[in-house]
Amino acid sequence: MTSQASFDPQAFRAALGTFTTGVTIITTRGTDGAPVGVTANSFNSVSLNPPLVLWSLAKNARSLEAFSTNEHWNVHVLSAAQEGLSGRFASQGEDKFGGIALDEGISDAPLLPGCTARFQCRTAFSYEGGDHVIFVGEVRAYDRSPEPPLVYQAGQYALAARKPRSELRLAAPPPPECSYTEDLLGYLLGRAHYQMLYGLRRMLAGDALDEGNFFLLSVLCIRDDLTLDELNAFVSYTGIEATAETMAQLEERRFVACERRGRQNRYVLTADGREVALRQIALAKAQEDNLADKLGVGDVMALKLMLKRLVAVTDPGLPDLWAPR
Repeated sequence: MTSQASFDPQAFRAALGTFTTGVTIITTRGTDGAPVGVTANSFNSVSLNPPLVLWSLAKNARSLEAFSTNEHWNVHVLSAAQEGLSGRFASQGEDKFGGIALDEGISDAPLLPGCTARFQCRTAFSYEGGDHVIFVGEVRAYDRSPEPPLVYQAGQYALAARKPRSELRLAAPPPPECSYTEDLLGYLLGRAHYQMLYGLRRMLAGDALDEGNFFLLSVLCIRDDLTLDELNAFVSYTGIEATAETMAQLEERRFVACERRGRQNRYVLTADGREVALRQIALAKAQEDNLADKLGVGDVMALKLMLKRLVAVTDPGLPDLWAPR
């Protein structure tokens, strides 16, 4: 426990950083009419009736005069896709509003598009609070969108995933002597993978393809003109092996063409192969969209981020499929 006598400002800031917040941009106009905007995570609600919100700005901020003299300002709760915008408005010395098509609001304060929520406010009160000025605003208009919000925690941007109100269980608890439970990460990853693959297999059946053919054609759709060894370097981790017989079958269906160069056979995707690959990728994307409808866009974004981290820390050294040749 840290007491007032041993107060460390940096440690205090780190402790405050454990409180997860959204990220906002507050905008107004200066006395010269120029747009002004700052990134802030000090935004909070105050009252529902009347509708009041607050945020704070450092006394040494260059924009303090603008917010102190113009009673109208807008709060933009940023979406997860607006991380770059947050960084732009947190910096100095650049045209923060350059290239942004502003929406029309109820006041002259700039209104940014694409946000999770927006609150158009008028200053009701302002107070000095230590090294900051606290602005309390009356909300005159607001709107929201389904876009997932950008989150800030412990000095880093984050994504918010929704947690069910009650415990989520897939099955009844195992008997006490069983140590293999549904909470085992390998089980959850494996079951999710095969359940999605089950749906993919049903979609692939229309083109009489199995998942092995799908993976091979997908690789060649991104990077073709590969030898058998090069192709296997991209897919062998899945347990799928591209053999001369497999490629001959795809060649017979006119999905790939084999070109002999020197002592090597190189495989390229044909126009028919590209068409079927793109069609199957579109079906896989439709499956993903269906998943997003069930989970929510924000949860899917968080899931992708965690899977990318997992792939990065478990990567056995696979070649980069999208790297320039």
